[in-house]
Amino acid sequence: MIHPPQAEQELDVGVDMTALIDIIFIMLVFFMLTANVRLQALPVDVPTQGDESTQMITETDSISINVMADSPYWALDGERLDDFNLFEQQLLERLKTHPKAPLIVAADKHADVQHLMRLLALLQAQSISQTQILMEP
Repeated sequence: MIHPPQAEQELDVGVDMTALIDIIFIMLVFFMLTANVRLQALPVDVPTQGDESTQMITETDSISINVMADSPYWALDGERLDDFNLFEQQLLERLKTHPKAPLIVAADKHADVQHLMRLLALLQAQSISQTQILMEP
């Protein structure tokens, strides 16, 4: 059986918006790139060299303790000490003469842990808790 052609097929008369949206986005990007935007910044007062408000930074005296891997195991401010008792005496004398000096402990990574633990036990026995322990990352 032969079917007769339908009278009129419905034609889609809608407008294709794809090209219009593409043009709008291109114009938007163009305007964003060419617009003069004022950069926001915070004002910072930088002191000049002759400014009286600058303060001199003074180096504080610190007490440095080193724990070495080989004998002599102890060093106080770079001075190596063979005996722990002598080291203890000199450390306590320095702490009496400089009570507010920061205490910096640096241990060699190959040093025995027992030497560091002995030092920390001494600091704990003297109730010294404000120490800085230097560590390598």
